Amino acid sequence: MKTDLSFPLPELQVSFASKLQEFRELWLQNALLETVGELEVSNIDIELSKFVSSENLKKLASKGLRGELVFAVPAVLRANPRLLGYYRLLLGYSQKEFYGPGFGVMSLKSMETTGKLNSKAKISIEELCQALCGAASHLVNGLSSSHLNIDLLDDLTLLTVGPQMRGGVNNKLGQKGIVDVFAVIQEILSHAIVSSTREAIEIKNAGGRDVWVKFASDPDIVIRETMADGAIRKILAIEVKSGTDISNIHNRIGEAEKSHQKAKNEGYRECWTVVNVAKLDIAKAKTESPTTNTFYSLKDLMHKKGASYEEFKQNIIAMVGIPSAS
Repeated sequence: MKTDLSFPLPELQVSFASKLQEFRELWLQNALLETVGELEVSNIDIELSKFVSSENLKKLASKGLRGELVFAVPAVLRANPRLLGYYRLLLGYSQKEFYGPGFGVMSLKSMETTGKLNSKAKISIEELCQALCGAASHLVNGLSSSHLNIDLLDDLTLLTVGPQMRGGVNNKLGQKGIVDVFAVIQEILSHAIVSSTREAIEIKNAGGRDVWVKFASDPDIVIRETMADGAIRKILAIEVKSGTDISNIHNRIGEAEKSHQKAKNEGYRECWTVVNVAKLDIAKAKTESPTTNTFYSLKDLMHKKGASYEEFKQNIIAMVGIPSAS
């Protein structure tokens, strides 16, 4: 049966599937169990008795669970500092929250991210474990004994890691979108390129002046011309919002507006925003980012044909001041 109904390709889930395996090997229950398997259980038990109440340990034991599945102890974290990430995820703290100024453990982030203990950390492993165990005690006391099992603990870490993975994948997709737009510009200007690197391309325009197309942090891509007296003419600032979530696009356009306001203040004459959602309400988008001179669709640019792409192409050529390719 033929139908016009179609859904976007589940690219995020494909990315999640491969990323989840990495998380399991480094920060999830698999990593904890592997580390504990190489340690002396008697040493872990001594530390558990020091940091955890007997009531909490008995509750876990009644369900066949070892204490270190919930409670962090120095022996485990010294053997594998990355497991700080496991306990953070289990307790439901985002990276931004946990390593922000409010918790006071910013200096310990290298444990999770690089697997190294920071010799300059102001907090000892013992202090860290005491605080983590205090929070974990509340978790254990709040869980029903009838539901408490090893799968539930794994599920709790996944509930926290989901948004973190989505954020990471979205960041990568965002970076890819910026690279894609840069590549489209590079192809348009290829006949006039003097030199190029991964970060920038140099053009010689019809007036003999150097024009640079560069990656930037805020905005994403800029085009600048070096004048005869050495002054810099700031031609174009481009913001790329390549997320496909239509429900979030207006927040992204608001972010683009902030970048474009900054660009205008720095002297850029033109500001464009490239988006990656279908059926964008241009009238509404213009109210959300009045500084944006033109909105373009990433999909249209990647197809490299059609009215929108041709407009983008001709505008780029005109702005850098070179003739069209023959």
